[in-house]
Amino acid sequence: MAALQFDLQHTDKASKARAGKILTDHGEILTPIFMPVGTVGSVKAVTQQQLSTEVNAQIILGNTYHLYLRPGLEVLEQAGGLHQFNGWNKPILTDSGGYQVFSLAGNRKLTEEGAVFQSHIDGGKHLFSPEKVMDIQRIIGGDIVMAFDECPPYPSDYEYAKKSMELTHRWLNRCFNRFQNTPDKYGYTQNLFPIVQGSTYKDLRRASAEFVADKNAPGNAIGGLSVGEPTGMMYEFTELCCDILPVHKPRYLMGVGTPWNILESIALGVDMFDCVMPTRNGRNAMLFTSKGIINIDNKKWEKDFSVIDDGIDCVMSNYYSKAYLRHLMKSKEFLALTIASVHNLSFYLWLVGQARTHIIAGDFKCWKDEMVIKLQQKL
Repeated sequence: MAALQFDLQHTDKASKARAGKILTDHGEILTPIFMPVGTVGSVKAVTQQQLSTEVNAQIILGNTYHLYLRPGLEVLEQAGGLHQFNGWNKPILTDSGGYQVFSLAGNRKLTEEGAVFQSHIDGGKHLFSPEKVMDIQRIIGGDIVMAFDECPPYPSDYEYAKKSMELTHRWLNRCFNRFQNTPDKYGYTQNLFPIVQGSTYKDLRRASAEFVADKNAPGNAIGGLSVGEPTGMMYEFTELCCDILPVHKPRYLMGVGTPWNILESIALGVDMFDCVMPTRNGRNAMLFTSKGIINIDNKKWEKDFSVIDDGIDCVMSNYYSKAYLRHLMKSKEFLALTIASVHNLSFYLWLVGQARTHIIAGDFKCWKDEMVIKLQQKL
């Protein structure tokens, strides 16, 4: 089977925004794209059928750390990989677990060999080495698999950030060695993306982006941003990385973010995004809409019988009223979580689809500048 291919179709003249097409053995992905996060093989409160037909998701994420702990590799391998296990027949990207290990700072120890951590489920000790993480992701079966990295916190002092980046680079070499010496597992091609680190230091980011670019991987990721640094700094370092990473390879900004973060980052040259925000915020009554932000808990929506959002193409957003969704939220009905999550994800996929349309039409920057203001309004 063929390795991942990226066709760069259009570049915006007034910004660095790009429209492209990624081709994997499980289908194509039109960029820019947002990837719903299915941490344990499931996007919370949303079925795979809804993801496909209502949200129009083209690719979803699975998380190595969580899937390794539960259901475990034996179950996933016997099922034939995550695609077979969860019934998702489109592309899947697997996160390496590096970010989860980073978030377990109190329960993990980093060494040259890898990261020793305690399971959040039963307290058992586990080692993630670059080699083991590659083997785990082979078994999970993602079309795109991520290198094992250390994500330094913000702020980090220069010496820590430098040592962390150098460790990530040594781990990256080991990831590539292991990946290149192991076969694809389920009859389709898996593709390894390296991750740029370097915290918020220009020379480190530049060095890491150059190191990653030299790997000539099918695509590249930018990590270690959206971890508490000011928004302007996030954009500055995103642009710095995009200017170095190869033009004809997809660029993935990990863990970002709000709708306006995504639009501004598209303008800087990013192609791929993921974030738990649409589903997590939806479950907590925050709706992102084409006209601005709604807190559906607010009393002002109690007798608003207009649909959730008539500006996007989503069955649930165009069918249920704000008053009804508020009633479900207040009643703690499970259906509220599904409606809000499907709506928010549909909005995110609509937004990146609109960005693509405007890049191709040649008026992306004007449209983006207007949308960034509109989307942040609280309704």
